[in-house]
Amino acid sequence: MSTARRILFIEDNRDLVDLVRAHLESEGYEVTAVTDGPAGIAAFDQGAWGLIILDWMLPGLSGLDVLRHVRERDRRTPVLMVTARGEEADKVLGLELGCDDYLTKPFSVRELTARIKVLRRRIERAEEIARGAGQDLVIEQGPLRIDHGMRKVTVDGQPVQLTVKEYDLLYTLASRPGRTFSRRQLLDVVWHQDSDVYEHTVNSHINRLRGKIEADPNRPRLILTVWGIGYRFTEDS
Repeated sequence: MSTARRILFIEDNRDLVDLVRAHLESEGYEVTAVTDGPAGIAAFDQGAWGLIILDWMLPGLSGLDVLRHVRERDRRTPVLMVTARGEEADKVLGLELGCDDYLTKPFSVRELTARIKVLRRRIERAEEIARGAGQDLVIEQGPLRIDHGMRKVTVDGQPVQLTVKEYDLLYTLASRPGRTFSRRQLLDVVWHQDSDVYEHTVNSHINRLRGKIEADPNRPRLILTVWGIGYRFTEDS
């Protein structure tokens, strides 16, 4: 079975595990389930996955600890967090740490399946764009170089590790230098309104991007703030 249809489910509620696994396997997915944080990390390290479904509250290590471990090693595999915590601050925290979508318990198996399909389409769309007409597009601005076909970013010739969302955000801005994007526009373009994402998340991603590509993140020269509106990429050569 292809990696794209292999799902790692990290959840300590065994009844929920049995229900979700039976449904997803009937949809043609291969599901590996573990019930605590350390086992989740071990399973992630030992396999290749098309999707990780991750509970927030786990024995041994929290879902956020597992998420940090995943994102330190893998920026691309989509992570869907499921949790009983519905507060806005919790959702923002999970998204900022690198999860791609957020589903609050209780949820229906049908809703979970729909979210999985959305995440898979998002990854497939990004891969198609990279293979498509823009595959040879290279953007250079000072020490920054973006090879869109390879989805690679370098500064002064040194590779820069970006998450999927960080790259998409950078490319959206850099491919349209001088155009001002509101935070809501960036949410629409980069996050596709597939999850409950908040404008604060855009600010956090911009700050992290600046820390990775700007010579002085406190005095940015590439990604500029347009006060009261949003952000734009510099037109200066």
